[in-house]
Amino acid sequence: MRQNPSFAMTDVAELRRVIDENPWVTIVSAAGGGLVASHYAVLLDDERDDLTIVGHVGRPDDALLGLGETALLGLGETEMLVVVQGPHGYVSPQWYGDVPAVPTWNFVSVHLSGVPEILTPEQNLRVLERLVDRFETGVGTPRGMWSAPNDDEFVRRLERGTVGFRLSPSRVEAKRKLSQNRPDAVVDDIIAQLEEGATPYADPRLAGEMRRAHDAMRAGRGISS
Repeated sequence: MRQNPSFAMTDVAELRRVIDENPWVTIVSAAGGGLVASHYAVLLDDERDDLTIVGHVGRPDDALLGLGETALLGLGETEMLVVVQGPHGYVSPQWYGDVPAVPTWNFVSVHLSGVPEILTPEQNLRVLERLVDRFETGVGTPRGMWSAPNDDEFVRRLERGTVGFRLSPSRVEAKRKLSQNRPDAVVDDIIAQLEEGATPYADPRLAGEMRRAHDAMRAGRGISS
């Protein structure tokens, strides 16, 4: 990802927030000699306060991504890239006012790279349980992984069909391109269009990211929003 200092994200707390709020990721590896991409949900490692993530892949994606049975000493076979995609969307040049302009795309994205650690079956079970609990909280009556009609045999068989991993990234690239190069009044207009605009491009989540970023910039300049 080409970086621009004006758009770079470096604050660990903000990066953790973006990862936590956007758990559906793209996992990229070249373990088999060619690029392979898979899509899974991940979580921040709850035993650490850095950018370490945990997750799992189904078999046979493990072999394709370098997480197969040939992995040695608990480590994967090759480096893995995890792409976290935050809110993103189209920005019309009409929203800039009566000035020369072209369309653009605002976005938030985090790239985590490193060699993954392979989890033990018990560690993988705990990650699977956390994943189920995380997303079941949004259901009226949550049903955990161990809840009936699931029994112990079913859950253990489920675990054996997956490979868990922990990734402590050795390289992090993060970017939020949210019209930081535009005047405050223009930014406010773009946010308004994304929040309430009568177009298919309205996106309150992207508007929220823009408001968060620009409130921080304005606070740094001693300006209240």
